[in-house]
Amino acid sequence: MTTIPATDTATTTTTPLWFRTATDLRDAIADGTLTAVEVMTAFYDRIDATNDAVNVIVYRLPRDEALVLAAEADAARESGAELGPLHGLPIAIKDLVDVAGMPTSRGSRAFADRGPMPTDAPHVAKLKAAGALVIGKTNAPEFGVGTVTWNDVFGITRNPFDLSRHAGGSTGGVAAVAAGMLPFADGSDSGGSLRYPASFCNAVGLRTTPGLVPAAQGATSWEPHSVNGPVGRNCRDVALLLTGMSGTDQLAPLSAGRTVTTELGAPSTRPIRLAWSADLGGLPISPEVRESHARTRATLEAAGVEVVDVELDTDGLDETWQTIELFGWFALLGTDPLEHPESYRDDFVRNVTEASGYPSGQIVAALDRRYRAYTEMASLLEGFDAFVVPGAPVVAPPAEVPWVAEVDGVAFDRYFLWQRLACRLVPSAHPVLAMAAGFSGHLPVGIQVVGRYGADDELLALGDRLETILGVAGVHPELG
Repeated sequence: MTTIPATDTATTTTTPLWFRTATDLRDAIADGTLTAVEVMTAFYDRIDATNDAVNVIVYRLPRDEALVLAAEADAARESGAELGPLHGLPIAIKDLVDVAGMPTSRGSRAFADRGPMPTDAPHVAKLKAAGALVIGKTNAPEFGVGTVTWNDVFGITRNPFDLSRHAGGSTGGVAAVAAGMLPFADGSDSGGSLRYPASFCNAVGLRTTPGLVPAAQGATSWEPHSVNGPVGRNCRDVALLLTGMSGTDQLAPLSAGRTVTTELGAPSTRPIRLAWSADLGGLPISPEVRESHARTRATLEAAGVEVVDVELDTDGLDETWQTIELFGWFALLGTDPLEHPESYRDDFVRNVTEASGYPSGQIVAALDRRYRAYTEMASLLEGFDAFVVPGAPVVAPPAEVPWVAEVDGVAFDRYFLWQRLACRLVPSAHPVLAMAAGFSGHLPVGIQVVGRYGADDELLALGDRLETILGVAGVHPELG
C-alpha cells in the first residue's frame, strides 16, 4: 500500500499521473501544463496494465479513437474556445446506462447481444457537454442487483486493494477509480450501489438528492428510489464531476428546477457537530468495522468535532425499501423475467415474481412510511451538520461469494439483507456521502454521511473537511 498525500498539485513529480486528482488534471489541461492526449495515453496505459486483474472496464473505445477525442479537446483549448468544467478528462459509464455508439448489456444474458445504443442517457449527454471524454463502460451486476459486482456476461470485478476480494457494487466503476484507470466515474444507487464499493475501495461515492442528476428510467422515472451520482477519489473530485452531470433534462421529470452543484471553495472553519450511530438501529456489524468506526469517531473528536449518539427510528424501513425496490423491477421489466427466467439470474426472477403479487395495501403502506422517513431524517438533522453511520457492515468480502450471507453471527437468506446499512437510508431521500475513513489491516473501511435534502454541495464541503481530518483519502493500492 502506498500513501500519497490528498493535497497533490500539478507540480508533484512523485505521483503517477493516473493517481493525480481529477481537479488537478482538469486545471493542468486548461492551462496547458498537460495535454488531453497525454492524460488519455496515461490512463489507457494504466488500463492495459491493470484491467485484466481487476476486470472493471468491460467495453472501451480503441486507443486510436480515444486519442482522436483527446486531440480534439486539445485543439479546442488551443483555439481559445470556452472550456467545460470536465474538459479533456476521460470517463467510463456504468453498464446500466446508455451511451450512443456503445453497447449496454446491463450485466444480463438477456441483453448481452444488443448492438450499440442510439442515444445518450441524460446525464451522459451532460457529461459530454461539460467536456468529459466517454471512453467505455464499467461493470455492474445484472440490472444493478446486489452490492457486489459479478454477472454471467463479464464475471467478477475485483478489489484493487486485494484481488481476492470483491470491489463492491453495483457501481463497479469505483474499482476503476481506485485502481487509477479513471480519474472519476458515474454510478447509481437504490440500496448502496454507490456507497458499499466506496467503503470497500477507499473512494468517495455520493447518493444524490433525487433529481439532481437527471435520469430517464421509463416507468420509474418519477421515483426517488434509485438515483445517479458521481464517484471520485476525494470529495473535491466528486463535486467537480457532479457539476458536469447534474441539472435539468426534459426527459427526467424529477430534474425540473434542480440547480447544478458548483465546485467546492475554501473549507469553512466553523465548528462541526455530527449525529452518530454505531449500527443504525441494531444491525449486525463485524468486529473489524465496529473497531474502525470507533477509531474514526475518536479521530474526529480529537480534532474538535462534536459527536453525539443519536438513533433513527428504523421500524418498517426494511419492509418499505424491499417493497419499493422489488416493485420497481416489476414496473421496469414487466413479466419478461417470469416468461423467460433462463435469461436472468435466479434472485432477480424471484424479486419480480414476488413483486408481481404485491397487494395494493402493501404498496400504499410503503409509500406512507417513505414519507415519514423523509420527515424523520429532516428532524434528526436539526442542530447537526450530518448523521454518520458505518459505510458497510463488513470489509470487502471474498470475491467468490455471490453476496454476504452472514455478519457477526447473523445469517441472511436474501442477497439484500446484508445491505440494510445502506437500504435503511434510502426511503428518506436525503443525500448520502460514502467516504474513506480508515483501514482494517490492508482493507479500507468507510462511513456514510447523511446530509440535508437538496444540500448536496454542503454535504460535499463537509466531507472535504472530514477527509482532511481522517487523512486516508490519498491512500492508493499497490497494483501493477
